Formats: sequence, C-alpha cells, structure tokens
Amino acid sequence: MPRPLGRVLTLLELLQSGGLRTVPELADRLDVDERTVRRYVQQLVDLDVPVESVRGRYGGYRLGPGYRMPPLMLSDDEALAVLLGLVAGRRSGLTAATGAAGETAAAKIRRVLPERLRSGLDAVLGSLAFTDPSGGAAPSEATGPGPGVLLPVADAVRHHRPLSVRYTAGDGGRSERVLHPYGIVAHSGRWYLTAADVSAGEDRTFRLDRITGVRVLAGSFEPPVGIDPARRVLTGLATVPYRHEVVLRVQGTAEHIHKRLPAGLAVVTELPAPGGGQAEQADTGPRCQVELRVERLDWLPAVLASLDRPFVVERPGELRDLVVAFAERLASSARKTVSS
Repeated sequence: MPRPLGRVLTLLELLQSGGLRTVPELADRLDVDERTVRRYVQQLVDLDVPVESVRGRYGGYRLGPGYRMPPLMLSDDEALAVLLGLVAGRRSGLTAATGAAGETAAAKIRRVLPERLRSGLDAVLGSLAFTDPSGGAAPSEATGPGPGVLLPVADAVRHHRPLSVRYTAGDGGRSERVLHPYGIVAHSGRWYLTAADVSAGEDRTFRLDRITGVRVLAGSFEPPVGIDPARRVLTGLATVPYRHEVVLRVQGTAEHIHKRLPAGLAVVTELPAPGGGQAEQADTGPRCQVELRVERLDWLPAVLASLDRPFVVERPGELRDLVVAFAERLASSARKTVSS
C-alpha cells in the first residue's frame, strides 16, 4: 500500500491501543512531523473515525469511547490467497526487508478465522512444497484450485487418507480415481498433486485445477519413506512425452547445467569419472548426461551456447545441424564490421 496510507492505518492502530497519545509521541512513532500527524488525524475524522482532540499541556489525541475496528471478514478464497501470498513472498525474498512482519501478519489473520478454516489452511501450509524460491512465472492460462479442492486434498496429505477424485486429463478425457496423496507442489504458477494412483497401480502427478469432486475416504495409508513431492513433480514434468527426445553429454556439474536447464525441463545425471590418471580426470572435469523432451528444437542451440561448457549431441541429429547453423551465424556476425 502507499506509504501515507500505511501510516494513517498505523496511527489508527496506535490510538486503538488506548489512552491519550501526544502529538510529539505520534510524530516520533510515525517518523513524520507534527503537522503531518494532524493531517493524518483529519483523514481519520473524514472516514468517520471518532478521534478526539484534547487541548492543554498534556493534550493530544484519543479515540472516542467504544470504538473498535470492524472485524476482519475474509471469504475462504480471500483468506487462502492472503496466507499463500505471504508464504510465497517470504520464500521469494520479496518480504525479506520487512523482517518478521509477514509472519506476524499471517498469525493475526489466523487468529480471526473460524476454526474450520484455520485448521484447513494450516493443513495447506503444512503440506505445500515449492520447486524453487521464486515459484516461477505463472502461465497465462493458469487457474488455481479453489478451497473446495485444495483444503480437503491438503487434509488428506496431512493425515495420510485416501481420496476419490474426478480428473480431467489434458486431452479432455475424464475419469474417477482413487489416490494416495503424497504432497502438494507449487511450480511455475501451477499447483500439482503427487500421489499413488491406486486405480492404475503407479505413482503419478496431477494438476489440481483439473481435479473436481474430491471425497476423503475412510482408512489411511503409509507414504513411502523419505518421499520428496517436489522432486517427483519435477521428474514427472521432465519425462512427459514430447515430439523430440534430446540426449546430450555436457562437461560440467549438474548445478551449473540446471542454471540454464531447470529440473522441470531436463533430467541431469552425473556420470562416473572417466578412466585414466588424476591428470586426465582433472582435464576433463565432471560430466553429465542431459535428457530433455521438447516440442521444438530451435531454442536449444542458444541455451547450449550459454552453458559455456563442451557438449556432445547424442540425439537427435537434427539438433546437431541447428547447432552448426547457429554457430555459423554467430561467426558470420562476428566477422562483420561497421562500414565507415
């Protein structure tokens, strides 16, 4: 919010704490001059807040008797949006400058929520994982799950309860499934559920915005030991069938490669050190096999160049041709000079 508005609300909070507040005291707390304090008081009066002015040596401002801020009224959607926004801001570092303010704000919101909603939101926050600190940019067509889906799914994750859901696949096919949910993951603006699909007998990843008709079933299940829902989602996304399957050998570390090819796009496997003496190993350095599944290849040559590491294209051959053409264009541009 704009800074002056934030200070007006801070002034209201100070007055609501009770007692008489002098103008110099308020000016010091708000970090403004006394004239600005009087202007802020007038803004509150214009909003029908009963601020009383007490004259004299020990005068100042106080609220009229019996006045209280109106109760905080949030719908399920609004409460969920506010709390998740605070969590995402803390993880991305956007609220780092405010210190513990994000945590105290979330605590205040939870205190005024009904128990039903508060426990449901706590379940969401306890079962939610992020694939990266920033969360990535949201796709333009992305839609998040509503509380009617997210809250019961989070409760089932938290208490290891099976779920019955209706799911709409990417091709429009609909099905009813029984799931053992492992975790909820936020990745690049979308929400995913990683779970054991009891109907299919295998682990799968589901988009939460495609799930409807959630029912928590009786009984419980034991999730796999040491399960990492975020890692499962990234691996699942990176291995989805696409038009082209790309396999590369890159001389570099997995950490360096993932700076240009994130885990949701590429599966990077570190390879054993090559044979030979220590001098030979030091010369070649760490190597990785990189696997991608992509619809188009034309963007890959520039990304591979940005790795600034030696690489070999194992397949497809079409990518080798694109890399060669890209290199020739760069070399041609580098040889050109500006005509006088």
